[in-house]
Amino acid sequence: MNVFVDTNIFLDVILQRSNFKHSVIALNAAKKGLFNGFIADISLINIAYIAKKQHKIINSFITQINQSFTIVGANNNIFQRALLLDNNDLEDSVQYICAQKNACNVIVTNDKDFYSGDIKVLNAQNFVNDLIKP
Repeated sequence: MNVFVDTNIFLDVILQRSNFKHSVIALNAAKKGLFNGFIADISLINIAYIAKKQHKIINSFITQINQSFTIVGANNNIFQRALLLDNNDLEDSVQYICAQKNACNVIVTNDKDFYSGDIKVLNAQNFVNDLIKP
């Protein structure tokens, strides 16, 4: 199963947000090889920037992401396709098109407004309960 993981799942973990436990389980499942994990290259930059106060652990965290996930890049074609989506959030649109390009079956995000087209979108809790723990 190919699973695209949104930036906020990683941020939930490194910033220990209120719902981070299911995000941790999801990321650990990728590390164990229970699914093929994908992340957009722009997400790594956003994670490093947003979590810059966590500077002591950010490099190690990104190294772990590098080891467990396929990092996919956005190019002109992806940006053009993202701009054509009926969505106000360009970052989400780019991630969606990256997921589509890489034949992802599911997008995991805790953003309730994340664009959903023909790819199933689940929050971390539902992803863990429906696809990881059955």
